[in-house]
Amino acid sequence: MGSKPKVTIHHIAEKLNITASTVSRALNDNPRISEVTKKAVLKAAKQLNYQPNNIAAALRNGKSYIIGIIVPTADRAFFASVVRGIEEIANKLHYKVIICQSYDNYEKEVQTIDALLSARVDGIIASIGKNTENFDHYKRPQEKGIPLVLFDRTTDALEVSQVVIDDYLGAYKVVEHLIQQGCRRIAHFTSPKKVSVFKERLRGYMDALRDYEVPFSEELVIKSNLQLEDGRASMEQLLGLAERPDAVFSASDYGAMGALQVLKENGIKVPHEIAVAGFGNEPFTSFSDPALTTVDQFSLTMGRITAELFFEHFKASADKKLVPQKTVLKPELIIRGSTLRNAPPKK
Repeated sequence: MGSKPKVTIHHIAEKLNITASTVSRALNDNPRISEVTKKAVLKAAKQLNYQPNNIAAALRNGKSYIIGIIVPTADRAFFASVVRGIEEIANKLHYKVIICQSYDNYEKEVQTIDALLSARVDGIIASIGKNTENFDHYKRPQEKGIPLVLFDRTTDALEVSQVVIDDYLGAYKVVEHLIQQGCRRIAHFTSPKKVSVFKERLRGYMDALRDYEVPFSEELVIKSNLQLEDGRASMEQLLGLAERPDAVFSASDYGAMGALQVLKENGIKVPHEIAVAGFGNEPFTSFSDPALTTVDQFSLTMGRITAELFFEHFKASADKKLVPQKTVLKPELIIRGSTLRNAPPKK
């Protein structure tokens, strides 16, 4: 059984005995078309199950009113909240968004860029995957004159606007807090990937140790994918050292939660024997026992600012050379029970 032919504006025009151009203007809310005609067209379009061809419309009008958003994964509270912030601004301006996940896979990211360009999106907002080291695919939108804005995971290899958190400052504050709590052998979970956020968090960790004259030990820096299971494996590795750490700072809340699980399973008191801190302020961090010290990245604000910056670029005249802007948000250290060693221990 063959599929039904696609309903077009010509079918609506035939049903109402008007021209196709009148239908098109009515669907686009042209002020030259009466409200009576607009209502009749919309009613007929609904009855016939008319679906507009956005790509054809984009070719005619030069606008699709669609923005492509690329995130490593949509099931993390951080990225979901950023997308929400972007969508709030976009919807107010009558734009829709297409959300795509790269799963930190380089090939998938390249394919996604190509798919969004083929879909004639008006621009792309993206957070770069962990495994991306070649950024040529991100140059394609720029070559076509399509605005591109990066957030959170960015790179200076591209001349584009960025919105980031001050990862360096956030990490520095965590380590400074741990030192002030009396910790002197502080481990760090980081990523082996060349992603800006993890490089900056490692730099903040090392500078805080140096500034407070706390010895740095290479064996206390463990590289992994920073997932829950990685945090568990990293903590087990640290417990096998001749001299255990007295604190762990993970560049990810998930890694910190894995460490916390292993410590509790081994009967090690947190924070009085080993303090634990993460980064990201994921929702679960306030429900763990003890609640996890972490860094708030203000994800919703990041999404809104990213969208506002995108639309600034979009409104700029085509012949005007855009100067890339880098917006850096200030993080907030959220101190909870997992690091408060000066508080009396639970019995």
